[in-house]
Amino acid sequence: MWRSAAIDRRGFVKAAGVTFLAALQPRSLFALERADAVYASGIRAADGSFAVATVTERGEIIDQVELPARAHGMAFSKATGKTVAFARRPGTYAMIFDPWNKGEPVVITSIEGRHFYGHGSFSPDGRILYASENDFDGNRGMIGLYDATNRFARIGEYETFGVGPHDMTVSDDGRMLVVANGGIETHPDFGRTKLNLDAMQPSLALIDAATGVLIEKRTLPPQWAQVSTRHVDLDADGRVWFACQYEGSRRDLPPLVGHFSKGEDLTLIDLPEETTRRLGSYVGAIAVNRADRLIGITSPKGLSVTIDARTGRMVSEDSLPEAAGIAPATHGFAVSSYDGEFLSARSDVAWDQHIVRIARQRA
Repeated sequence: MWRSAAIDRRGFVKAAGVTFLAALQPRSLFALERADAVYASGIRAADGSFAVATVTERGEIIDQVELPARAHGMAFSKATGKTVAFARRPGTYAMIFDPWNKGEPVVITSIEGRHFYGHGSFSPDGRILYASENDFDGNRGMIGLYDATNRFARIGEYETFGVGPHDMTVSDDGRMLVVANGGIETHPDFGRTKLNLDAMQPSLALIDAATGVLIEKRTLPPQWAQVSTRHVDLDADGRVWFACQYEGSRRDLPPLVGHFSKGEDLTLIDLPEETTRRLGSYVGAIAVNRADRLIGITSPKGLSVTIDARTGRMVSEDSLPEAAGIAPATHGFAVSSYDGEFLSARSDVAWDQHIVRIARQRA
């Protein structure tokens, strides 16, 4: 259940404890006291190093945790407070840390023949971490299962029933995994090169979290086979919202956002033509604000867009050069950029593509 921003900040302060708070600089303490909400995101610092930054809704950086390499997506467990930064594809590390204390992070690596796809999600009870992975020699998507109660030891894997899984999430009841299979074949021998653009098969899969059995699978219409399904989020009703990246002609104006529920067909959102053009065939992130019933998307081409979740109609669009991450804010969304902007604040770091809102559940 979505909770108020005030609880976010109070929950963060209460969970942090005296030791963590005492280690913060006075400026960071002041920023935290004024914060409405707290987020985490990967950054590239001014000296070229990589880290995860904890940041307030005002864009004030509270703390940083060093990373071994550039990160991409983030995952957060409300049950345990653990936060994960996943390496950017085709990276092989994921780093798990606790934003509330200075304990040593846990770094896991993908098994031989796999690499991470930059995203993952916790089970609602925080006991299992699911990670999207590439079986690159087998050319199939996988979900790796990691035991959060045993230093994230790998305990199994499921197929994603598609190629190139990117983002994924878990239903609120923990019973279903939702995976965006982008349909793009890659292999680490070729870096980030896309190997099958003329034969893509993007899809969205609903998978039983207990067994790995496919529940349902959705594909896009044949004329949009090059619309790669990339990122997903769930609204308060459990509806899946997804965002896409188009690999076809830049002259086309493809649908880039859609939604569906279990047992329903896909619905593709018809955004205004000029908005679709400005998105530049690329939605890099999507987020749901459950309280306001809004969907937010960003494009690094320089745009953030807000959509009414009830009608599918666009509410607003805002220009933001190098738009990157997006996450629910007190009202609307917190948006970052690759050139250092977080909402109205600017810093000397480059925010990476995704933001996660962090707030531990109250006992």
